Amino acid sequence: MILSQNPATGEILASFTSPDGAEIDRRLARAAAAQRDWSRTDLPARMEALRRIAALLRSEAAQLGRVISLEMGKPIAEAVGEVEKCAWNFSFYADAAPGFLADEPVASSASDSRVVFDPLGLVLAVMPWNYPLWQVMRAVAPVLAGGNGLVLKHASNVPQCAVAIEDLCRRSGLPDGLVTTLLVGSSEVGALIRDPRIAAVTFTGSTPAGRAIAALAGQELKKQVLELGGSDPFIVLADADLEAAATVAVKARFQNTGQSCIAAKRFIVHDHVADAFAEIFCDLTRKLVVGDPLAEGVTQGSMARISLRDELDAQVQASIAEGARLLLGGRPVQGSGAFYEPTVLDHVTMAMTAGRDETFGPAAAILRVGGVQEAVQVANESVFGLGAAVWTTDLDLGARLSRDIQAGAVFINGLVASDPRLPFGGVKASGYGRELGKLGLREFTNIKTVWTGPALV
Repeated sequence: MILSQNPATGEILASFTSPDGAEIDRRLARAAAAQRDWSRTDLPARMEALRRIAALLRSEAAQLGRVISLEMGKPIAEAVGEVEKCAWNFSFYADAAPGFLADEPVASSASDSRVVFDPLGLVLAVMPWNYPLWQVMRAVAPVLAGGNGLVLKHASNVPQCAVAIEDLCRRSGLPDGLVTTLLVGSSEVGALIRDPRIAAVTFTGSTPAGRAIAALAGQELKKQVLELGGSDPFIVLADADLEAAATVAVKARFQNTGQSCIAAKRFIVHDHVADAFAEIFCDLTRKLVVGDPLAEGVTQGSMARISLRDELDAQVQASIAEGARLLLGGRPVQGSGAFYEPTVLDHVTMAMTAGRDETFGPAAAILRVGGVQEAVQVANESVFGLGAAVWTTDLDLGARLSRDIQAGAVFINGLVASDPRLPFGGVKASGYGRELGKLGLREFTNIKTVWTGPALV
């Protein structure tokens, strides 16, 4: 049984019965047949289908946003924005994918040689709850554009979102089963990966789970893209515009109630400006409004589960015991629901829990450094390498530092975010492979060389 539960109230919203083995087999067979037909569908028709999905997402953004908020506690304004971003992604690929998939002629000894991009088949998407539409739809769009199909094993606490995704794709006119949702537990993932109808795997989630997925897929010699944990550094140098940096820093840490792989988690601040930055940052954090995710004006909703809130609180308390200074928050909100106070810790070091581990919730850690090179050293000391931000008025310096920071993306004077136009992914314990952009589309194609020799006389 899969339950949909409102984390802000504890209310059970819906329940679903998981399919048995025979039903899973039937759905996989249907998906494989749909993908074979879809792979023979011409590119203009595939792009038109993407445009229909984009239109449906835009027209139903309010309803879908409400489902997101109810299932995982996201403030409604952010939830509706998430749906609209999904629509943008589909529109982007509808316009850009034909160019990304065009044959690439290459000069060689042949009369003609070229690289072509063929479909792989069915892609298994094992997806998380924190962006329950965006994480899935940013995979669906390029997968479909490339002529593939997608089987979704979504996080078990967002089943209504999972069902809504399949329903929306079906109503857009896609072949029945081309995007298939399986409401199953994590224990079924291994069998799905081993199924010969699955050609590749995309996974977003924790690093330990990613290792398990990679091991299973590796045994089957199936392509994987892994977007895993993060402890993103947000570097503030002595010459930075502190008001601008702190304003973006609050959004970077507390959007989605801090439950984001690319949320800034370690604020690495030059000693000369650390006191001033901390004061502005705390003043802005106090303005966050914690409450009912569906209520207008709320800027921080519930965490997705009570267990996650308790795990975050344990990390905060451990960091304080290790010597961190609590500037703000530091406790669960009293009453029902998985709410946690917006929290700021100062004088954190990499030896402390909040510096070393990923804190997946509304808790910020300020780490003080004595100079530019120390800032980069501390940024790279993490096992993670997803995103990073550098704040400085010296853009040449920012560009040089971007090459030294070990991350999949470095944003100079900006908010680290995913963008359909740009590749997205990490290094080190944050995973490998790329989503989005041209590279994200090509991840799930057979990059094939076609060599034509001189004509026989």
